[in-house]
Amino acid sequence: MSKTNLTIDEVKHVAKLAKLGLTDQEAEKFKDQLSEILGFVDELKSLDTKGVEPTSQVTGLLNVFREDVVTPSLSQEEALSNAPDKHNGYFKVKAVRE
Repeated sequence: MSKTNLTIDEVKHVAKLAKLGLTDQEAEKFKDQLSEILGFVDELKSLDTKGVEPTSQVTGLLNVFREDVVTPSLSQEEALSNAPDKHNGYFKVKAVRE
């Protein structure tokens, strides 16, 4: 397997694009790992795939779709009937943010 040798600067550039903060130690570790992955991809590129039919999934499973059907639902009053706290027709809850 051929190995593409990435530089630390290339690894840091990719990390920056992905908005990942890497230490120098992590960049060194990922440099080797990413180089091996790219080498494997290069090896895959060399395979002859003429005559191989493209596939998007190989399990044979099919998506099953159904038509959306509007059915009766709870009214706003019914939905709020057991709410411990409500305001102007809405559930009132504590703020969820930091």
